[in-house]
Amino acid sequence: MIENQTLQSFLSDLASAKPTPGGGGAAAVSGAMGAALISMVANLTIGKKGYESVENEMNEQLTQSENLRKIFISLIDEDINTFNQLMSAYKLPKDTDEQKLERSATIQLRLKDATLTPLSIAKTALEGILLAQRSAQFGNTMVISDAGVAVEMLLSALKSAALNVFINAPSIKDHTFKEVALKEIDELMIRGSSIAEQVFENVKDKLKS
Repeated sequence: MIENQTLQSFLSDLASAKPTPGGGGAAAVSGAMGAALISMVANLTIGKKGYESVENEMNEQLTQSENLRKIFISLIDEDINTFNQLMSAYKLPKDTDEQKLERSATIQLRLKDATLTPLSIAKTALEGILLAQRSAQFGNTMVISDAGVAVEMLLSALKSAALNVFINAPSIKDHTFKEVALKEIDELMIRGSSIAEQVFENVKDKLKS
């Protein structure tokens, strides 16, 4: 389980020649850090003088951000597992026609799995971006920069996950699945980028005022 690794151990694995963890796992880590920063803003707003009117909002945000953080952590492991299964599929025997057919079918199945996981990372990242938008709006202004960093980490998670969708798509023979996946990730990127840019500019303006 990835959550039992130290940061140094994870980064060493990421830097090594091992195929996993890779970009998908890194995307999920970025998302988890963004979610953690939203929790930080909530924790530094709840109970603070002058923020009584948003206490319920902040408690709700804290619950949601902690849930997102758990999802991202689980997606790190899921990304590692789906990629390893894909690599195992490529190693299946192909000596007979029957083996070739079975290998091809398994590869296609695993390619879909390896595409659905980064799609899940991207969807979760968009949820986080929407939450960070509220965090920047209602959170303690003393830590508003952290809400801005959160949205950037989550946008990075979304765009990084999209690259993992794009790399798998050309090899998928199911054109309907491929078209739906590519359409969905494009829509997620457009929406996420637009909201994140707005949040970043709002945070920047507040910091400079």
